[in-house]
Amino acid sequence: MTVNKIKAILGAICLLLSTSITYAFQEAIERPNILFILTDDQAPWAFASSGDPNAYTPNLDKLAAKGVSFRNAFTTTPVCSPSRTSIMTGRYASEYNILDFIVSPNHSKLTFDPNVNAGLDPKSITFAEMLQKNGYHTGLVGKWHLGDWSTEDGKQYHPKNHGFDYFSGLLGGGTSPENPELEIDGEVKIVKGLTTDILANEAISFIKSTGNSPFLLCFNTRAPHSQWLPVADEDWAPFQNMDPILPNPGYPDLNIAKAKRKMREYLASTAGMDRNVGRVLAALEEKGLMDNTIVVFMSDHGYNMGHNGIEHKGNGKWITKNIPAATSNINTGYRPNLFDNSIKIPAIVYWKGVTQAGRKIDQTISVLDIYPTLLEMAGVGLPSEAEHKLRGRSLVPLIKGEEVADWDNDFYSEYSMVNYATSFLRSYRTPEWKLVRDFMDPKRDELYHIALDPEENINLINDSSEEVRQVIEVLHQKILTKMKEINDPLLSEIEVDKAYFR
Repeated sequence: MTVNKIKAILGAICLLLSTSITYAFQEAIERPNILFILTDDQAPWAFASSGDPNAYTPNLDKLAAKGVSFRNAFTTTPVCSPSRTSIMTGRYASEYNILDFIVSPNHSKLTFDPNVNAGLDPKSITFAEMLQKNGYHTGLVGKWHLGDWSTEDGKQYHPKNHGFDYFSGLLGGGTSPENPELEIDGEVKIVKGLTTDILANEAISFIKSTGNSPFLLCFNTRAPHSQWLPVADEDWAPFQNMDPILPNPGYPDLNIAKAKRKMREYLASTAGMDRNVGRVLAALEEKGLMDNTIVVFMSDHGYNMGHNGIEHKGNGKWITKNIPAATSNINTGYRPNLFDNSIKIPAIVYWKGVTQAGRKIDQTISVLDIYPTLLEMAGVGLPSEAEHKLRGRSLVPLIKGEEVADWDNDFYSEYSMVNYATSFLRSYRTPEWKLVRDFMDPKRDELYHIALDPEENINLINDSSEEVRQVIEVLHQKILTKMKEINDPLLSEIEVDKAYFR
C-alpha cells in the first residue's frame, strides 16, 4: 500500500471521527435543557396574572406572559407526598400505597403507619431516571418528601436512587423558613439564612456548573409552605400594611381577622418564592442557556385561604370562629376535602420558538401528564407498559397549539386521609358536574354543579330530582371503573360495588 493511500485512509477515518464527534456535540447542544419548577402549597389564584388583587408575583407573571398557561390543571391528590408520587411516576399514588403525606421520623404528632409505604418504591421508574439513562445530567434542589428515613433501609428512597445525579435540599416534608436543616454535598447540616434564598442559591450553583450535556433541574421550592414567616424585608413590604381582599368573606362565621393575617403571610412567602424563581431564570440568561431551556412551572397542589370556610389543602382546617368538634374519624378542626381550590394547580410552560406568548389553554390536564410531556420534549421514548404503565398523556400538542379534537376533559382524583383523620375520598369531575364520595362515611358525600357553581358552595347530594339522581349514578360508576382500572387498594377494604344511591 502506498503512502498516499495510507494518508487517504487515515484522512477519511479522521474525517469520520470528526464528523461523529461534531454531530454528537451538536446533538447534545440541540437537545433542550429542562428546568422543572415545583412549588409547595401554591394556589393558582395567588398570582397577579390570575387576577388576584393582593398578590405580588412579577417574575411568574412575566413567565406566563412569555409562555402558555393552563387554566384547568389538577393534582391527583391534594397533599404533598401522593401528589409528588404522581408527578415523578406518572401514576396514581394509591398504586404505590402512598395515601397521605409521609410522616418523618421526628414528627411530633404522628407515628408511622406500617400499612402505608414509607417512601417511593425503588422499583418505580421516574421521569428523572428516563432522562438520566438518555444522557441528561439530572439534579434535584429543594423538597423531596418521598421517603426520608435515616435508617439503612430508608436510603433506598433517596433521590439519587430515583434518577438524580445531584441532590441538595430537604428529604422530608418541611423545615424552618430560616436556618434550615438541609442535605448539601451529602451532609445534613444547619444552613444559616432564609430557606427560600438558600435553595435558590443551590439551584443557581447547579446551573453554573453544567457542562455540554443537556440537563434536567428540578427546583422544588419550600415556599409557600407554612410556616410562612420570616421572609426577606422586600418580600414583606407589599403586605405589611395591606388590608387583603378575601375570596369568600361572606362565609358563615368566618374568622376574617385570622384569614386576613394568614393571607398576608402566605402571599409574602409566595412573593419570596417568585423573587427566587426570578433569580434562577436570570442565572440561565447569564449563562446563555435560556434559549435552549424549557421552563415548566407548577405546584404540587392548591391551597385554601377562607374558601369554603377552610384554610390549607386536602387536609383542610376550619378557619371559622367556632370549630366543629372532633368525631370518631376526624380530629378537631379538620375538614378532609377534594375542593377545586385544593386540587387545582398553576401550570406554565415556556419553550422558546414553540409556545405562543400569553396563550391560555382551557383543556383539563393533570400532574400525571408531566412525565410523558417532559420525555417528549427531550426526544426520549416512553418506558414500555410492561415496565411502567403511565396514566397520563403528553401535553406537547396543546403546548404547540395544535387542535386536539378528542381531548378528554374529565378528571379523577383520590385522597385516603390517614393523618389527623380517616376519610376515603374519591372524586370524578366533568366540565359540568363533580361527585365526591367518602367511602368511610357516605354522609360526607358531595355533588356540585360546577358549571353553575364553580366555588362549590351548594352541595346537591341530597337533591331528589331525577336529573341529579342520574348524574350521581353515572359519576359513581365512573369512580368505581377508575378504582378498578388502577387496582385501588381501597377496593379490598370496602364493599364499593354495593350501590348506595339516595
